Amino acid sequence: MSQATQGGLPDNGAKSASAVASTGSEFLTFTLGAEEYGVDILKVQEIRGYDAITKIANAPEFIKGVVNLRGIIVPIVDMRIKFNLGNVEYNQFTVVIILNVSGRVVGMVVDGVSDVIMLSPDKIRPAPDFSAQFDIEYLIGLGTVDERMLILVDIEKLMNERDMALMNEYADAA
Repeated sequence: MSQATQGGLPDNGAKSASAVASTGSEFLTFTLGAEEYGVDILKVQEIRGYDAITKIANAPEFIKGVVNLRGIIVPIVDMRIKFNLGNVEYNQFTVVIILNVSGRVVGMVVDGVSDVIMLSPDKIRPAPDFSAQFDIEYLIGLGTVDERMLILVDIEKLMNERDMALMNEYADAA
């Protein structure tokens, strides 16, 4: 896999919390199947091409394995499998978004990365209420930019305690 997509992102740590609240939030947008998602840019450490992953025996299917990222063992989660999006195909556009989640470095496999966008609070709509049909607690809401609709994901809630415990277990086993 080409390393053309590998690299760091601009440091956004200097932005104050009050500035974010008044102007909005920045999201890294990515695709899973036909849908476009967004994750808080402050959680993103870097973006890498999909590369060789060391598989861990008996890991759940959505945990693809681990990689050694400059001395840190990083569990890799395939979001397409976690979201039950059907046929998972790895190609030149498949990337891994390296995230800082609850004090742990985690890789998230997605179909592709689009861009970084700023969404003001008026551009974010609450997620629809599906009652107890299925868990949508991990959704921040739906963002709109021109004709695009983004599914905004709270990665801390999506990677719940059970998933993080599993990833710690498999990273420690590597």
